Amino acid sequence: MIGRLGTGLAVLWAAATASYLALLLAPGDTVDILIGDGADTPEIRARIVQEWGLDRPEIVQYLSYLWRLVHGDLGRSYQLQLGVGEVLATQILPTAQLTLAAAGVGVVLAGVIAIVTAGRGRLLRGAASLAELVSVSVPPFLIGIVLLSVFSFTLGWFPVSGATGPIALVLPAFSLGLPIAGVLGQVLRGGLERALEQPFAVTARARGLTERALVARHALRHALIPAVTLAGWFTGTLLGGAVITEVLFGRPGLGRVAMEAVTGRDMPVVMAVVLLSAVAYVTISTLLDLAYRVIDPRTRG
Repeated sequence: MIGRLGTGLAVLWAAATASYLALLLAPGDTVDILIGDGADTPEIRARIVQEWGLDRPEIVQYLSYLWRLVHGDLGRSYQLQLGVGEVLATQILPTAQLTLAAAGVGVVLAGVIAIVTAGRGRLLRGAASLAELVSVSVPPFLIGIVLLSVFSFTLGWFPVSGATGPIALVLPAFSLGLPIAGVLGQVLRGGLERALEQPFAVTARARGLTERALVARHALRHALIPAVTLAGWFTGTLLGGAVITEVLFGRPGLGRVAMEAVTGRDMPVVMAVVLLSAVAYVTISTLLDLAYRVIDPRTRG
């Protein structure tokens, strides 16, 4: 666990350093970069120099930047004239709702498909494999466009955009969750089929355990082990896909803030989003690592 904590801190430090270097190495004057498309006055420039310590040696600037981050100071958006923490705080909840809903869609669909098709006939497995391949190959934004065309524009079952209640979350969650379901479904089914061929499965059948009970009580736990190792890909897919999904469905959230910050050259907000993504990645990976230890007791030593 200490090793995992050290790795997590190293990832956060690397993300913070990369963000700082991107600011430092960007062409042009640092003050101009931080102002972006915002108001440009001598007072604002003086404030930036003071806040970022641009009149001090570079190593002192860097250490001061890290010190502010450790104390939760993400800087200030000079375009919005707000603290970056204030900008992000209002957008975290919509993104968390979307990513959690998408993760739920992906995990539930993958589990159902894997349990229903594992060890079954070639036709059923082939149909499931084809559906998984399509869901993985098609980008989330294209899935979202198709879902909007069918269920919003044609059938009118779901709103086209916005975040007005749980019903507005359905299509974005499926757009982001279907690719996850495709990959997890393949991994889970493969794990289940391997587990059902193990000696413990033969012994359980000999004792009269039904196939359904065998899958639920024993095989599924073994199949989850390789699935949990996909934590890095799982997390990256959710965080990266949330940007396009929020823009496509007109939802508030960190993805939309990041897109607006990039197009508006609001560098402090861009840097903060990168750091927040790294924090989310480390947190989720740590939680999944703990889940891995629960699923597989052999890794607890």
